[in-house]
Amino acid sequence: MSEPVKTRRRGTELVHAIYDAAITELNEVGIGRLTMEGIARRAGAAKTSLYRRWSDTHDLLIEACHHLMPQEAPSPRADDLRGDLVAALRLMRAWMATPAARAIAAIVAGRHSHPELTERLYSEVFDPRGSRFTLTVLKHYAEKGEIDPVRVTPVVSDIGEALVIKIVNDKNELPTDAEIDAVVDEAILPAVGAVNRPV
Repeated sequence: MSEPVKTRRRGTELVHAIYDAAITELNEVGIGRLTMEGIARRAGAAKTSLYRRWSDTHDLLIEACHHLMPQEAPSPRADDLRGDLVAALRLMRAWMATPAARAIAAIVAGRHSHPELTERLYSEVFDPRGSRFTLTVLKHYAEKGEIDPVRVTPVVSDIGEALVIKIVNDKNELPTDAEIDAVVDEAILPAVGAVNRPV
């Protein structure tokens, strides 16, 4: 019986495999030991195929992080602020359990050794993806006239994300649905002057 013929991955499939390999390799060896050779080997790709698209590991990491970083999508009619905020923080919670989130945490933790990489993470990944979880939602509702734009300050934009991270740090586990609801009902909604309408 003949062995099945392996098909060569190309295009988007290959690029996504390389993204996953870069993230996994970073999580296993750290930024300082990350190499194009190691990523190529893990992805089952030729090193030359990586260099044709990316000049170095930092370029590859930034593109991978951008691709794997989710962004909340508020309801187009801006008719459910609470629901959209809860959904944004649940999206954050789900993302925090991924290898990509661990890789980003490692990049931020190593900012003193690789400050330029961390700067690119903020300018090329976080900012294009909405900067903070819930910020896209808050801006959307402010633009629609549902909340006062003046209330969408940097501090208010950080409340949801900061409290979720605090829960994780305090409990060493991801927040429950009830805890996310409380963050929205007791912190974000009052901060933007919205009436609390839990469902």
